[in-house]
Amino acid sequence: MKITMQEIGIIKAQKGFSVCLNPEYAGGITGLKGFSHVVILWYADRAPAWKNEALLIQKPYRLAPDQLGVFATRSPYRPNGLCQSIAAVSSIDEKKGIIKLWWTDAEDGTPVLDIKPYLPCTEFVRKTASPQWCAHWPQSYEESGDFDWGSEFLF
Repeated sequence: MKITMQEIGIIKAQKGFSVCLNPEYAGGITGLKGFSHVVILWYADRAPAWKNEALLIQKPYRLAPDQLGVFATRSPYRPNGLCQSIAAVSSIDEKKGIIKLWWTDAEDGTPVLDIKPYLPCTEFVRKTASPQWCAHWPQSYEESGDFDWGSEFLF
């Protein structure tokens, strides 16, 4: 089976953040107004070429075990470079195909593969568990903005 994906737009991260859809996909955001957040699937096109020996990563977080499997991290360096971000929407221009965001962790020019509305009934989980090494991390998107992430990362 061959898998192919279509870039539907790019992330703009200059003078604010936005998803700018290619003109042929602009109509796809009709009806998105009113959603406070979107789920953005994007491709980490600047990550180094994947090597299978990278399945184990050397301690990327301050309190993590000495090694973590790539699937236990949010690193963009993955077998397929597929990444997901949840972003707060500041405005939507349906005619131009632009979704302005308050912030996103994708870089300027990053290819966007899909956009979905954030739905609490499918994305929000009330009772979750995390390993001890990251249990002190924020428990919500809103709390994450004030957290000192710089002291957590070792890269």
